Amino acid sequence: MSFTIKELEALSGIKAHTIRIWEQRYSFLKPSRTTTNIRTYSNEELKTILTVALLNKHGFKISRINNMEPAQRQQQVLSLKAPEALIEQQVNSLIACMIDLDAIGFEAVLNNYLKAHDVASLFQMLVFPFLERTGILWQTSRITPAHEHLASAVIRQKIISAIDGLPLPLAKTPLFLLLLPEDEHHELGLLLVYYLLKREGLPVLYLGANVPLKDALYVVQVKAPQAIYLHLTATASRAALQKFIAGLAGAGKADIVLSGAAIEANKKGWPAGVKLVFSFADLHQFIATVKQD
Repeated sequence: MSFTIKELEALSGIKAHTIRIWEQRYSFLKPSRTTTNIRTYSNEELKTILTVALLNKHGFKISRINNMEPAQRQQQVLSLKAPEALIEQQVNSLIACMIDLDAIGFEAVLNNYLKAHDVASLFQMLVFPFLERTGILWQTSRITPAHEHLASAVIRQKIISAIDGLPLPLAKTPLFLLLLPEDEHHELGLLLVYYLLKREGLPVLYLGANVPLKDALYVVQVKAPQAIYLHLTATASRAALQKFIAGLAGAGKADIVLSGAAIEANKKGWPAGVKLVFSFADLHQFIATVKQD
């Protein structure tokens, strides 16, 4: 597998111009060249730049980093004490494990974090930054679907286990219907909403991904939920999504709540009364408000 310099920039946060200067002055990166003289970087070089970027961000001069052996660089990374450095190191580890198809290593990083934190913190601090930084790789098809499925499956396993470990809600209302429309298969964000609602003792009817509108409308008619929640990551068609939301909005009195990357760039054009959630703080505030009503 190989990466372009723009992909290294997106994954490491180091500008392509700076990476080129480092290559000219130091020896820790040695990219290959295509027949058209375009730089390409291997898995190991990606992991190197992630390590170098982290050390440089936290006070190590590039000349000093260049003089370290790879094992020394790793040792220095593990010695960093700043909380943000520890988080970035773990996100880097997730990226490296995914690239290497190392499911055991990927799960070990998540398990280590979960020893001292809950699933909500895991998503906020590790999973969402990991998905944001690797998003460019999904978009450019630089990595195979197997890489994405490996990472998603391990994360999904952790959150489903956490949901299963919560007590069943005693309340019957307000009932939340959670679902994704047809052709939307990215359910990690929706599962997190499920976890947060169940943790607060709120009842949830979870339909999951790729739900046809007619099936969603049937459930709305039979169960009369007070709220319908969709976390939208990568819908194929905005027009189809708006039609889906309009259909739900016209089906009953339920509040419709939308969150996720697919709505962040499209804040207008939704039916009247649709609530938009843009952050963890917004989500927690929404849940707190529901509990008070």
